[in-house]
Amino acid sequence: MKKYLALTIAGMTRTLQFRLGILVTVLGNLIYMTLVYYLWKAIYASSPSQIVNGMTFTDTIIYLVLATALFNFLDMYIVWELSRNIQSGAICLDLLKPVNYRVYMFFSFFGDNVMSFFLTFLPTFVVVYFVADGKIDLGLNLIMFAISVAFALLLNFSVEMLVATICLYTESTWGINIVKESIVLLFSGATIPLVFFPEGLRTVIGYLPFRCIYDTPLNILLEKPGYTLDSGIWSMIALQAVWCIILSLAGRAFWNFSVRRITVNGG
Repeated sequence: MKKYLALTIAGMTRTLQFRLGILVTVLGNLIYMTLVYYLWKAIYASSPSQIVNGMTFTDTIIYLVLATALFNFLDMYIVWELSRNIQSGAICLDLLKPVNYRVYMFFSFFGDNVMSFFLTFLPTFVVVYFVADGKIDLGLNLIMFAISVAFALLLNFSVEMLVATICLYTESTWGINIVKESIVLLFSGATIPLVFFPEGLRTVIGYLPFRCIYDTPLNILLEKPGYTLDSGIWSMIALQAVWCIILSLAGRAFWNFSVRRITVNGG
């Protein structure tokens, strides 16, 4: 584990080197959340009821604030990194290292996730907890939330690696990555709570892996209806585990097949 710990520490150090980037991210999130606040305030003001699809305005804002913080915590930039390494040829050195490339990529970015947790998600959660004034319980659901987030991190990594592998064929994945980001953010509940989707579409999304990345951990944390500790939580965590296995195996097979076709600087 020493080599993986070294990669994690290197990722944490890299994050701390770009302190201005962290500040810009925080300011950008504040602007984004301000826009979200007034948008949903207008939506609820135009509604004849204070409860829309089982959520009050306060519930919606708490969900979206934590969703934004969770996105910053779980996000990885593997697609951009792999694309740059292919174009520069640096991937050849990475493939020669005595460690599985997929594992190497995970722990290289895991340090960023650790720092994002302490710099963005944890402070946001503490603020929301006190501002929400009892809306969030700190009990067994917090432990289940931690387990769910661990699965969400693995799922997000698997999705990133699947898209990043396409770089071996296209060498540039800007457009593909933008499409991926849009699909994940929309169907995971990170931008719009899934309870606001039409029932038919919501049923379909419920079986897709995207929901397991953001919506499932947040619903477990906030203990939304249908996600009690004796029923819904266990089924959703089981769904996360199943998708982790499926996407991990699919991503590994796709990578092992595609890496044979790699072309760097005409070689």
